[in-house]
Amino acid sequence: QVQLVESGGGLVQAGGSLTLSCAPSGRTFSGHAMGWFRQTPGKEREFVAVIMWSSGGTYVADSVKGRFTISRDSAKNTVYLQMNSLKVEDTAVYYCALKPLGSSYYDTRSRSYDYWGQGTQVTVSS
Repeated sequence: QVQLVESGGGLVQAGGSLTLSCAPSGRTFSGHAMGWFRQTPGKEREFVAVIMWSSGGTYVADSVKGRFTISRDSAKNTVYLQMNSLKVEDTAVYYCALKPLGSSYYDTRSRSYDYWGQGTQVTVSS
């Protein structure tokens, strides 16, 4: 059974930084993509960032470009989301997701991802 274990959420003041991490377990993947999404109450899950595991290529949403960075540590089989210059509007539950079959494009659709973490709360105070 595949599990994605997230960590790193919390409470931070506006302008601060947090780093989220996520590590899949239960199965070995290759050629996959891993993404971060976020969701606030009453809204649809929103794409944040994706990384192609093999190439390391990344793509981030315009709303976080220049502030958030997605990266991976292949040796640790872990993906990270470094969040800098956090804003109050970044407050959300952040989810890690895994798409087993890679593609030639950066997939921002949540329905394309088969495995999801439990979510970690990020709260940015003013």
